[in-house]
Amino acid sequence: MATEGLGFEARRLIRAASAATLATSAEGMPFASLVTPATEGDLSPLLLLSSLSEHTRHLKAEPRCSLLFVGAPEGLNPQTAPRVTLTGLAEQVPAEEVASLKARWLARHPYAALYADFGDFALWRVRPGGALLVGGFARATRLRLADLLPDPAAVAALAAAEAEILGHVNADHPDAVAVIAERLLGGPAGAWRLAAVDTDGCDLALEERVMRLDWPAPVADADGVRAGLIRAARQARAAQQGFAPQHKPLSGE
Repeated sequence: MATEGLGFEARRLIRAASAATLATSAEGMPFASLVTPATEGDLSPLLLLSSLSEHTRHLKAEPRCSLLFVGAPEGLNPQTAPRVTLTGLAEQVPAEEVASLKARWLARHPYAALYADFGDFALWRVRPGGALLVGGFARATRLRLADLLPDPAAVAALAAAEAEILGHVNADHPDAVAVIAERLLGGPAGAWRLAAVDTDGCDLALEERVMRLDWPAPVADADGVRAGLIRAARQARAAQQGFAPQHKPLSGE
C-alpha cells in the first residue's frame, strides 16, 4: 500500500479512537496515562485535561509527548491489533479557539458535558510531528508528516461547510442517519444525528453514544460527504433485507 493509503489508514484509526494512551515525561522519567481524544479537521488530537492531573503538569514543563491509539485485534492475540503511535508537541488551546474546539471535543464525548466546564479543566491540542503505524502483526511503517496529514484544502473546505452539512442532514434526513447507525454500524434504535464530519469519516450520535462511519476514501468537500452518506445509506437499506420504511431520501439516493 502506498504511503498515502497508509496515512489514510492511520488517520481513520486515530479519529475512531474514544481513548488513547498519553506518554509524558518528568525529569527524565516516562509516564503513561489514559486520555479521551477527539481530533481537529487537520488531525491534531484534542484533549480535555485537568490541571490536577500529573500528565498535565508534565506537559506544562515538557510539551513533547506521544499518543498511542489502538484498534481491535483480529483474534485473541493483542499483537494483531492495528495501532498508531503519534508523536508531537502539546499546547493549551488559545482562549479564542476554545468554544468551537470544545464543542468538537464534546461531539465525540457528549457524556463529559457534566464536567467539561469545571474550572480545573482546559482544552489541549497535540501538534503532530510524525507517526508509526503498525497495521497488525509485523506490519510497521514510519509515516512522514506529509503522508499522515489530510489535504489542507480539503480540511478548510469541510470546516467552512460543516455547520451547513450538519444542519441540513439532521433537519431533512434523520431517517438516513438512523438507518446508517442502526443497520450499518450496529447501533441501537433511536433518534441518531450527524455530530461531526471530516475528510476521513463522520461521527453519529445518540444521546451519549457516538459511533464512527469511515469514508472508503478521503473526501475533499461537502459533495464528498454527501456521496459518502448516500453510499452508506444504500448499504444500510440493503442490509434491511427488503424492509423499506418510509423516508425522505438524501439527494441522489
